[in-house]
Amino acid sequence: MFANSLGTGERLYQNLAVQIVAELIAGKYPIGSRLPAERELAQIYGVSRPTVREAIIAMEVHGFVEVRIGSGAYVMKIPGEDHQEEARGLSAFELTEARLVIEGEAAALAAELAGEGDIAELDRLVEAIAAENLDPAGSDQADQAFHLAVARATRNGALLGAVQNLWDLRESSPEAALLHAKARTANIKPVVEEHKAIVDAIRARTPDAARGAMRGHLMAVLDALLFNTDGEHDDERRARYSLTA
Repeated sequence: MFANSLGTGERLYQNLAVQIVAELIAGKYPIGSRLPAERELAQIYGVSRPTVREAIIAMEVHGFVEVRIGSGAYVMKIPGEDHQEEARGLSAFELTEARLVIEGEAAALAAELAGEGDIAELDRLVEAIAAENLDPAGSDQADQAFHLAVARATRNGALLGAVQNLWDLRESSPEAALLHAKARTANIKPVVEEHKAIVDAIRARTPDAARGAMRGHLMAVLDALLFNTDGEHDDERRARYSLTA
């Protein structure tokens, strides 16, 4: 069964995905049908809309549904009862939450410890991000290099390793990779001004400002990912993070 690949102690959205897939198998939602809207699913299962959103992404990774922005999630295939496909992963929301905690503090420490060479490298990478944004093919290589350079400026190998690991997970987790790919397809790109603000705060040696600039940037990343399957903007999760920004 699909549920067997999850085991116990899994995250709430994965458990919800298991429940919905079980209903696909039971015939509740035939191929071609539209799942209920996120708001309705949240009421049915007694969970938050962000949890529904993440569950639907997990199902989309495995090809069970197709999300059509502004329309909803449609059933594309029905798994067999002996479905054993691995369903583990980290969502883009979980990873961004972790980045808010870790990279915010890394920026604050960098404001205390960064050398002139570190700051020059950050300036160069801001320019690289701007150049990369002009490329229609696009990539996030300069953006990733920027965030790793901030972590490197802390002179703390554990922090650098943690930030590198989060970026690696963003590519290796199918659920996170899918949502970020959708963002790129929608022409959502790194905002140069947000990265400049981080560098300016580090240059000014103001840890609180650096922390705030990094968290503000990552809040904006999160905001760009918060369009739900019905094409509405999800304020629930944004409010959760705004309280700690």
